[in-house]
Formats: sequence, C-alpha cells, structure tokens
Amino acid sequence: MTNYTRQQERAFALLSSSATANAFDIAAESPALLERYGKTINGTSLVMARRMVEAGVPFITVFWKENEAIAARCKSAGGWDTHGNNFNCLREYLLPEFDRSISALIGDLSQRGLLDETLVLVTSEMGRRPRVGDPRSGGVAGAGRDHWTTCMSVLIAGGGIRGGQTVGKSDAWAERPADVPIGPEDVTKTVYHAMGIGDLQATDLQGRPYNLLEDGKPLMDLFG
Repeated sequence: MTNYTRQQERAFALLSSSATANAFDIAAESPALLERYGKTINGTSLVMARRMVEAGVPFITVFWKENEAIAARCKSAGGWDTHGNNFNCLREYLLPEFDRSISALIGDLSQRGLLDETLVLVTSEMGRRPRVGDPRSGGVAGAGRDHWTTCMSVLIAGGGIRGGQTVGKSDAWAERPADVPIGPEDVTKTVYHAMGIGDLQATDLQGRPYNLLEDGKPLMDLFG
C-alpha cells in the first residue's frame, strides 16, 4: 500500500506540474510544422511525442488511431487490420498519412539535434498474410489480408542506428524468415542496447536474483 500511494502521488505530481502542461501545449508550435505532420489525431500525437522527448520523457508510446470513416471500405475498424480492400486502403488512406507523419517526426527530431539520442521504433503485434483473399471479406475478390504472426517488418531509426539498411529477410513468398530468425526478444535487446542498458539482472522482494530477459541479443549490425 505504501508503494501504491507513492506511485499515485508521483502520477498526480506529474500531471499537475507546469513542465507537463508546457509539454502538452502544441499551440506553441508553428502552423507550418503542424501542417507538415498532418492535422490528424495521429499526426498531432507525433507532434506531442516530439515535445515529450524535449521535456525529457524517457519512454513514449504512440498508438495509431483508427479512422472509423474508412472502416467499411477496409473491412476493419479503420486501421491497419485490412481484412478487405487491402491495397486501395493502403494506397489511398493509411500509407499517405503514415508516411507524412513519421517522416515529419524523424526530420523534426533531426533538425533539433534529438535524433541521435532518440530511438524511433515502429512495430505491431503481427504482420499481414502474404496470400491475398481473406474468407471473411469475399476471398480473393475481396482483396483482404488476414493476420500473419510468422513474419513481419519493424522500422527502427535514430538512437545510433545507421540508416538505409535491412537486417534479416523473408523467403520468396514473404511467409517465413529466410535465414536467421529475428524475434521480439532480439528487438527488445536492441532497444535496451540503444538506451545503454546491458545488465538486465534484477532482484525480487526476497532478494533472489533473476534476469529480466534472458533470451535474445542486440542487432549490432544496425549500429554505427
């Protein structure tokens, strides 16, 4: 209970501080910069993320907000879960907004001298099935792509990452890793490495040692 109360006090102090209020005040940004990110919930969220980086927040998560206006067109909730009309939804809605906002974030961080110390990670819980034709959206004619957990892509930039390279590859059908599989534990270890954290040993309340993440290794080819 003591620990719970302390965490609650810290949360209230954070929310009520002037530094927090300033970090969330996007009215201080120029109209041109807001336009560069795109005046959508997702674009604005990335502007907010950059302001939080400047405020010294060490770990920031931005979730992609689904657009209900396109839900029926994509046989989904209006996000990347494109069970139908996959290619048109990507081309006309999802990719233009994503490309605009993520390029604005990376460029903005770079111009402010923050990119080298900020790791930007774009990922999801799964990929999309390589074979087109989700039965729930009319098969091949519905042009949907079902869930696919065996193989997917992750985008990493900044934080000492050397850009313009690909680590790992899929087979000819984009179904499975072609050579050495890279798992979530490897990506996590890469994030820890970028943060300068190599020792993942911890101790429980009884003083017993354990490892926060025994599996995986940092993807060192990405750096420098």
